[in-house]
Amino acid sequence: MELTAKRQAESSNWFIKNRWWVLIGLILIGSVIYAYATNAVVTTAVLASTLRQSTPLILGALCGVLGERSGVINIGIEGQMLLAAFVAFLANVYTGNLLVATLAGLLAGGVMGLLLAFMSVTLKMDQIIGGTVINILAVGLTGYFYVSGLTTKGKFQPIPLGPLADIPLLGPVLFRNPPITYLAIILVFVLHYVLFYTRWGLRTRAVGEHPSAADTVGINVFRTRYINVIIAGAIAGLGGAFLTLEGVGSFERLMTNGRGFLALAIMIFGKWTPLGSWGAALLFGFTYAMQTQLQFSGVNLPPQFIGSLPYILTILVLAGFVGRSRAPAAEGIPYEKEG
Repeated sequence: MELTAKRQAESSNWFIKNRWWVLIGLILIGSVIYAYATNAVVTTAVLASTLRQSTPLILGALCGVLGERSGVINIGIEGQMLLAAFVAFLANVYTGNLLVATLAGLLAGGVMGLLLAFMSVTLKMDQIIGGTVINILAVGLTGYFYVSGLTTKGKFQPIPLGPLADIPLLGPVLFRNPPITYLAIILVFVLHYVLFYTRWGLRTRAVGEHPSAADTVGINVFRTRYINVIIAGAIAGLGGAFLTLEGVGSFERLMTNGRGFLALAIMIFGKWTPLGSWGAALLFGFTYAMQTQLQFSGVNLPPQFIGSLPYILTILVLAGFVGRSRAPAAEGIPYEKEG
């Protein structure tokens, strides 16, 4: 009886603390139902586009969450995604195998993560400078080796998940997507569980909050940061592979178009949590989807203004949430082992 009462009290406290988010969620659900009843085709198209547009953003944000939870700032997400997109594109061109191309993108992102870990953990460089080096390196390499006129052997197509794909509204939006989109959604829940409900996640958060205390109890701070930053780079690499293997099916210089930097804002908005970051990524993805829909609808607004909507939202998010969100305490601080 006491345990049941305690759980009820915890549920009540959670609802009180998150009542505004619950209210906003109910309003959004009501708005979607009304929009679907009014114009089912447009509503479905906008929501499906929202999920697709949010995919590289959430993968970039998950990269940031995993790195910064370990105490390593990563502003090189943009470069990691860009180089991975290029490598995945080339692998697709020369092998014609989408799985091999995806693995190549993951590997490229992981290698860039290894470089960041080496600069941040071993060399103890300023982590902002280390991330900047990665961004500049990616722009230089992709620009130098880029060859126009290369064509891919195709891109990932949507995979309907049986009868689920036929559910009105939810089916076309959630259950009729290409594989990387499904994988991104799965990674959100997997990483959330691992970070907050496993020993590895506890050690990761300990290293990001108080590395000296973690070291005292036998946690290898350097190894933990290395592993997490490499895995984070691979996740960013998957986001880059999405752009060329699932998004547009080709590569252009600077095609990430600031998505890596938007991912940092999404991470902050989501308070360094996978689920919160996914919600923020969907919000940003919605602005991209509405941008496209407004252009298709012939709205009499300058295209430059419509195109700037995601970046305006970024400014508002950073201005409103940076001061209210608390980053991991040891973020950006190189660890010096005592003794």
